[in-house]
Amino acid sequence: MFGERMKALRLSLGLNQVEFAKTLSVTKQSVSNWENENIQPSIDMLTKIAKLYSVSADYLLGLQDFRSIDVSGLTNEQITHLQLLIDDLRLKSKT
Repeated sequence: MFGERMKALRLSLGLNQVEFAKTLSVTKQSVSNWENENIQPSIDMLTKIAKLYSVSADYLLGLQDFRSIDVSGLTNEQITHLQLLIDDLRLKSKT
């Protein structure tokens, strides 16, 4: 589960394995091994990956199936706009 989620998130950012590895100061081989589930990252690296993607470690590990968005610091009006955008995207994905 971790490898699949990490790869999907990496691709959603438009990064290849080399670019992603550079952001984490690791080798491309490490990223490849994580994505192929040959090895697991350390707890420190898992935390770093979760922060980079703005997801929880539980999401990366497959312990929860939803992602959350941190809206702290936004006004109620801004949060409402985000919710409307999310609702619109959900509608479009159903058609």
